[in-house]
Amino acid sequence: MSKYDIIVLGSGPGGYVTAIRASQLGFKVAIVEKESLGGVCLNWGCIPTKALLKSAQVFDYLQHAEDYGLSVNGADKDFTKVVARSRGVADGMSNGVKFLLKKNKIDVIDGFGKLKPGKKVEVDGKEYSADHIIIATGARSRELPNLPQDGKKVIGYREAMTLKEQPKSMIVVGSGAIGVEFAHFYNAMGTKVTIVEYLPTLVPLEDDDVSKQFGRSFKKAGIKVMTSSSVESVDTSGKTVKATVKTKKGEEILEADIVLSAVGIKSNLENIGLEDVGIVVDRDKILVNDWYQTNIPGYYAIGDVVPGPALAHVASAEGITCVEKIKGMHIEAIDYGNIPGCTYATPEIASVGMTEKQAIEAGYELKIGKFPFSASGKASAAGTKEGFVKVIFDAKYGEWLGCHMIGAGVTDMIAEAVLGRKLETTGHEVLKTIHPHPTMSEAVMEAVADAYGEVIHL
Repeated sequence: MSKYDIIVLGSGPGGYVTAIRASQLGFKVAIVEKESLGGVCLNWGCIPTKALLKSAQVFDYLQHAEDYGLSVNGADKDFTKVVARSRGVADGMSNGVKFLLKKNKIDVIDGFGKLKPGKKVEVDGKEYSADHIIIATGARSRELPNLPQDGKKVIGYREAMTLKEQPKSMIVVGSGAIGVEFAHFYNAMGTKVTIVEYLPTLVPLEDDDVSKQFGRSFKKAGIKVMTSSSVESVDTSGKTVKATVKTKKGEEILEADIVLSAVGIKSNLENIGLEDVGIVVDRDKILVNDWYQTNIPGYYAIGDVVPGPALAHVASAEGITCVEKIKGMHIEAIDYGNIPGCTYATPEIASVGMTEKQAIEAGYELKIGKFPFSASGKASAAGTKEGFVKVIFDAKYGEWLGCHMIGAGVTDMIAEAVLGRKLETTGHEVLKTIHPHPTMSEAVMEAVADAYGEVIHL
């Protein structure tokens, strides 16, 4: 039997990062993967979707070249090549992970891993043992009973990024990050898109001002938006899909080539031996403490299989925290109140901390500032004036409670707020930090200035 210090089950952004950090700390490490190195994020999620969205952005630029004083004749798309480029990007990233694991002397065990009592993992009939076993098996598209996926007419995110032909029409169910990113991509490519959301606004977890702006932007882009609505059933017996949608006004029948179910994710917990080992699970999540230890000594869990935001960067941070604690390092537990969230549709959304509503409910007296990109020189020059930056401060102590952005490139800007909050930066300190001009990032400083009654460019 092969013996390791640490075995990691799953090679997504939680698993492979965990394995590499463990190797850096001197542990003998193995990683088990049943499919492709890099997991869903690199192969079927974060990375290939961004490649698709980039193609959509370039196509949009070509269609609006005249707005920039340019002339482009006959600009068209090749949907098959767009998908092929996305797959090529994913393959390159997966090979990059393979290189990193080899560089860090981590053994890759191909196959389906199953936990065994006594700190063991069985992979296709062969047993391996370790002092510490870390579960990082991730999640998959969640299926609703009234919206069963057949992989052809009713699909999940995997099929959505590898369709052989572009559909003429599509219904997207759910307006979280996955739903709105695909809705934007297919709409930009020329598909007629309808998005159905059960709650009153699109991207309902965001600040209300951001959700309202995003809804307006989607409608302006030609996407049919149906909020406070739910898909009750689908009929796939004909050439198209007929979806029965319940709205405030009654039921409506929608017809489309494809229905994309984007109603969340389900943890990959089945058949991995949790029951055999006695690991406690509650509501589709493995219960862990601040250091990701399960109720059974020697077994840990990170990423989408534990409570908390199901985000790649969260899984990576959890894995690093987990192995550093195993090493005996003095570390802090992760602050889940300071996790940035990003949505890569057009316009992009990025946020961290409390929404205005949450801050009010928490009893804070607030100073709130907003700066629209329509007042930004860089945004005007780039032709991306849509959106704004909104900042929320505690009026008493100047604590930066939340930051919410919608607009071009904001996913690359949010880290300023995350770092500022980590360092307990006050509004005054942000205001007196000189930001470069002309940049989109100036909008952060300007929004803070607006909160404190010192804004110059409004």
